[in-house]
Amino acid sequence: MSSSVDDTAIDDGLGETAPVWAVFGDLMSGVVGAFVLILIGVLLVQMDLVSSLQSEIAKRQQEEARRMALEKALAIPLQSGRVTLNNGRIGISGSVLFDFNSDELRPEGQQLLKSLVPPLEVYLGERDEMLMVSGFTDDKPIIQGPHQRFEDNLELSAQRALTVTRTLVKEGMPRQRVFSAAFGAEQPVASNADEKGRALNRRVEMAPVPRAAPTPSTAAPVAATAKP
Repeated sequence: MSSSVDDTAIDDGLGETAPVWAVFGDLMSGVVGAFVLILIGVLLVQMDLVSSLQSEIAKRQQEEARRMALEKALAIPLQSGRVTLNNGRIGISGSVLFDFNSDELRPEGQQLLKSLVPPLEVYLGERDEMLMVSGFTDDKPIIQGPHQRFEDNLELSAQRALTVTRTLVKEGMPRQRVFSAAFGAEQPVASNADEKGRALNRRVEMAPVPRAAPTPSTAAPVAATAKP
């Protein structure tokens, strides 16, 4: 009688223990599954970060190589101090190229632009890029008068950029490689509070830019802008 009771008790204990272990096993499986998912997520994030870092490094290396190539191409005018190079933008003081409030090139400016054409043409050709010529002014309003040709600073900067563009084409730059833009008094590089700063803001910049795929809507303006 006692043995039967004990066997029954043991069976009851096993019956109660089995569901507990089953629940524990399911719980562990869930924990392991969640851990695996978290681990996969962490690995994916790390892979994305590594890919982004490699892409950024490659981009900076390309920019550095591009800057060094441009410096090499413009070594002589850079050494003479007639032009500056900042973040890939070639800067020329407005006083080197033009008289005050004029869009007529000075002889010195003419010779400088002529000297820039050969190295820039090689540089642009090797990379299949274009040259954007941008005109800038200070913020002093143009005084209107009977002999004043320009409505405002924007028009003056546009005419100066166009003069430089046409001169580059005349000196041998392929017209499909160059176009002009005007910014007026926008994007100053110095304060307009004094004459020194205003003189720095009166400038023309040339910047190599990626060449856009030719389309009917863009081909005509570029050709017209670069027409000598």
